Amino acid sequence: MLYFKSVAEAENVFKALSTPMRLKIMEMIYEDEKLSMNDLAEALGLTNGAISMHVSKLEEAGLVKIKTTSGKRGTMKIIRPRYSRLMIDFAPKKEERHCYTDDIRVGYYTNCNVTPTCGLATAKEIIGALDDPKVFSFPDRFNAGILWFNSGYVEYNLPNHLQAGQTLTELQISFEISSECPEYNEDYPSDIHFSINGTPLGMWISPGDYGARKGYLCPGWWPELLNQYGLLKTLIINSDGCFIDGTYKISDVNIQDLNINYNSYISFRVEVPKDTANVGGCTLFGEDFGDYSQAIRVKAYYEEDIVD
Repeated sequence: MLYFKSVAEAENVFKALSTPMRLKIMEMIYEDEKLSMNDLAEALGLTNGAISMHVSKLEEAGLVKIKTTSGKRGTMKIIRPRYSRLMIDFAPKKEERHCYTDDIRVGYYTNCNVTPTCGLATAKEIIGALDDPKVFSFPDRFNAGILWFNSGYVEYNLPNHLQAGQTLTELQISFEISSECPEYNEDYPSDIHFSINGTPLGMWISPGDYGARKGYLCPGWWPELLNQYGLLKTLIINSDGCFIDGTYKISDVNIQDLNINYNSYISFRVEVPKDTANVGGCTLFGEDFGDYSQAIRVKAYYEEDIVD
């Protein structure tokens, strides 16, 4: 999902979609993600120069991604959409909340215990051997852009920037995630549990392990039978409880229950227990894999304490 906090932020998108021809191009590449520049030009009756201009505008707005690949007559440029949804906040926010933001690479876990099928990979290569839990201790893990396991957990220390006189009001943790099945299976539910500092936050059921198409960001060498992309989910803990994407409540655990202050360490665990109903594994995608160019993104909202 492409999200803008205001109409002004989305100005380039509005401009890019301001012509019927570009709207038609977007419609076509969503129907067929293998269309090249030449395919579009031929189907729309445009010159290569004209189609390049239109696609360039869409690319500048962040709506499409151009992938160069080999074809029958040399190289060709494939046009793929980057997002399935667009969200724009039209109403301006009356009060800006204080917030700290951090991005944590998927390989920067501080503790783990995983079972096969499992593995990690950087943008250049698979780390060690597939299905060998020992590779999760290799130094190369810090460069990992994807990791996966059948059951077990990975645990991350989340940065705590709170200072004396500040109170945490909401914690948001977003990540691209899916199940983990040998090869892939898009109907493969998995019970993925979350906890902070040992306090269970609840469970989200991942629908499957997606691989019927190539992940938009996956390197060219990445095997087609391995995990390709996931779903972008946001775990939100605030005073009302714990939610996935702000609408689906997974528990009544609230931000006050976590007792986090400026002195606290924050340990976040993603786990598939061996005794859960759907042991379908877990895959976490970072900047170099999947569909979304982001690591594990943490946003901590806080209030300044009022002193009389």
